[in-house]
Amino acid sequence: MPRTKNVPQKRKRRKKWLKQAKGYWGGKHRLYKTARIAVMKAWLSAYRERKRKKRVFRALWITRINAALREKGMKYSQFIHILKNNNIDLDRKTLASIAYEYPEQFDKLIEICKDAEKKGKKKDAGKAE
Repeated sequence: MPRTKNVPQKRKRRKKWLKQAKGYWGGKHRLYKTARIAVMKAWLSAYRERKRKKRVFRALWITRINAALREKGMKYSQFIHILKNNNIDLDRKTLASIAYEYPEQFDKLIEICKDAEKKGKKKDAGKAE
């Protein structure tokens, strides 16, 4: 009795990898071995970049907030510290979009922070005496 090699299953497995490599250049979409390696590398890069994307966007938001604050003579670190002390729970994504799309409202938020900073300094001066 001849031994079967389970060809249909093997073909299905190989076609699955080749289907994932659709659109790749040269032998990477035609040859099983190179296609498989290329797809694995692509998946690894995609996974890594999904994590990196979050860091890149957070840096962009911080840069936008800082640029808007510097125009008004305030530092980013002071601004965030004052927001936290006054229980204003706005994340950096929201702050950046407000600064970019609605500069008037962001200016009002800066004024609120400056007023809160002045009040905080008066309280600290009173405790020191």
